[in-house]
Amino acid sequence: MYHYQQGDETGAYTDAEADKSFAFDDQSIRKGFIRKVYLILMCQLLITFGFVSVFTFSKASQEWVQKNPALFWIALVVLIVTMICMACCESVRRKTPLNFIFLFLFTVAESFLLGMVAGQYEADEVLMAVGITAAVALGLTLFALQTKYDFTMCGGVLVACLVVFIIFGIIAIFIPGKVIGLVYASLGALLFSVYLVYDTQLMLGGNHKYSISPEEYIFAALNLYLDIINIFMYILTIIGLSRN
Repeated sequence: MYHYQQGDETGAYTDAEADKSFAFDDQSIRKGFIRKVYLILMCQLLITFGFVSVFTFSKASQEWVQKNPALFWIALVVLIVTMICMACCESVRRKTPLNFIFLFLFTVAESFLLGMVAGQYEADEVLMAVGITAAVALGLTLFALQTKYDFTMCGGVLVACLVVFIIFGIIAIFIPGKVIGLVYASLGALLFSVYLVYDTQLMLGGNHKYSISPEEYIFAALNLYLDIINIFMYILTIIGLSRN
C-alpha cells in the first residue's frame, strides 16, 4: 500500500511521520538534558549545604578556618579560575570528565566560602534562610514551567540590571548602614529570583524564543546553582540585618 505525500509550493515533499519522529527525538533529548541538569544541581546543593551545616553547627570548624586564613584565599582563587574557565572555554564545559572535575572544584570552593559566611550567623537564622530559599526556588521553578510569559527575551535587561546592582553595591560599601544593607540584599534576592526563572526557561526550551543547547548541561546546572546560592545569601543577609 502506497502513501502519497502532498508537495509544497517549491515541489518538495514533506514526510509527516519523519517530522513527528524528529520532534519526538528532540523532545526526548531535551527531557534527558533537564533530568541531567537537575541531578547535577541536586549534587551541588547537597555538597554546599553539607559545608554550611558543618560551619553552622561546629564551632571547632570555624576556629580551624580562622587559624588557617590561607584556605580562604586558596578557595577564592580556585572559585575564580574554574568559573572563568567554564564560562569562557567551551571545550572545558563540554569535554567529559574535565567538565565534571572543574564543576566539582568550583562547587567545593563555593561551598567552603559560603560555609564561612554562614558560620557568622546563628543556626536558626541559617535554617530559616535555607527553608525560605527552598520554598522560593520551588515556587519560581513551578512558575517558570507554567507561565505564558517568555523570560528568555529579557536577557539584555537582566544584564543591565546586574550592572546597576553591582555599581550600587560598590557605592553601598562607602555608605554603611542597616537600611542600605537591607535595600541592597532585597534587590539582590529579587534580581536573582528573576534570573532563576530566566535560566530555568532557557533550559526548558520548547516554545521559548531562546534555549540552551543540550550539550551545555554543565553550564545550565552552574547557572541555576549560582542563582539559588545568591538567593540564599541575600535572604540570609536580610534575616541577619533584620534581627540585629
